[in-house]
Amino acid sequence: MTKLASDTAMILAAGLGKRMRPLTASQPKPLVRVAGKALIDHALDRLADAGVARAVVNVHYLADALEAHVLARQNPAVTVSDERAQLLETGGGMVKALPLLPDPFFALNADNIWLDGPKSAFHDLSRRWDADTMDALLLVVPHARAMNFAGPGDFHMDPLGHVTRRRAGRIAPFIFTGIQLVSHRLLRDAPQGPFSTNILWNRAMEEGRLFGISFTGQWFEVGTPQMIRPTEEALSGG
Repeated sequence: MTKLASDTAMILAAGLGKRMRPLTASQPKPLVRVAGKALIDHALDRLADAGVARAVVNVHYLADALEAHVLARQNPAVTVSDERAQLLETGGGMVKALPLLPDPFFALNADNIWLDGPKSAFHDLSRRWDADTMDALLLVVPHARAMNFAGPGDFHMDPLGHVTRRRAGRIAPFIFTGIQLVSHRLLRDAPQGPFSTNILWNRAMEEGRLFGISFTGQWFEVGTPQMIRPTEEALSGG
């Protein structure tokens, strides 16, 4: 089996979960339960299954509950990146956590649910990773493998794996799963404070250093309460 490119993942879990209201009125979105367990445990379990030993989880909204939940885990071993004072968005959150993260590191959203294909998502990313040519490698999924997703897509991808944004008025064939493998180089000269990773992706795209790989499993969007039941039915084979 392919050796993992990193032993550590950052789970982006600090968001406000507004699209998941009213379920997030009294709990952070990563603790909303789907198919019998918290959303973040779906992600943490996949990391453990793949052999990723460490996870860094950032916290902000209702941070005490989320921190207590994740620190109770032993596999993977969890470290918390504290954003209680200021929500830093995806890019700012990575920059704050950078001292805790090796080069490269996996990054994923806390609300990700997926079923792996022949190999785990993290082994697929590791097999394709090339530190000399890539600042980030995005796990993308075609529409047919994206459950509950009804948008126009995010990216086009050329035969070499370079990704570009969806063109205006077009359907893009690939959706970002929220999972990526990130080099510290992506985060160089980053802005201060809160900012989106999109800013860094745009620079990497211009430099020809943003790549994608098509996921061979099934990925579920679980962004709203209405998406929970269809996801649970699909996971149970219903």
